[in-house]
Amino acid sequence: MKKNTLCLWYNHDAEEAANFYASTFPDSAVGAVFRAPTDFPGGKAGSVLTVEFTVCGIPCIGLNGGDTFKHSEAFSFQIATDDQAETDRYWNAIVNNGGTESACGWCKDKWGLSWQITPRVLTDAMAQGGDVAKRAFGAMMEMRKIDVARIAAAVRG
Repeated sequence: MKKNTLCLWYNHDAEEAANFYASTFPDSAVGAVFRAPTDFPGGKAGSVLTVEFTVCGIPCIGLNGGDTFKHSEAFSFQIATDDQAETDRYWNAIVNNGGTESACGWCKDKWGLSWQITPRVLTDAMAQGGDVAKRAFGAMMEMRKIDVARIAAAVRG
């Protein structure tokens, strides 16, 4: 186990979530799967208790803890994309696998975890500041999935 690892709470399907993330995002993989030695509040002895996995190089542990706690937008993965095709690929993978769309490049996977699918053209525009950032931000505020061409047009003015 790494020195610092994100622990993400799932009702009972951390392994399914980890496999989805590993098949969707680069530099992602599923590691060790640990089974409960005895019954616990979220499950029975022998059921999957924790799953070690990485998402885009970030070490995580999925904990099957039952339905006591829920994910919220207070935590999200932000995935930087290089173009519309990559933005579409990740967004569509999440939304088409039981997830939901939100605003400004945010979506939620079927396990309730929030994702920001953020094209670099947007973050680059925000880093420029001034009128460029204002125009890009204004365009983004009207979107669900980020439209790279519309952000680029806003940057150009």
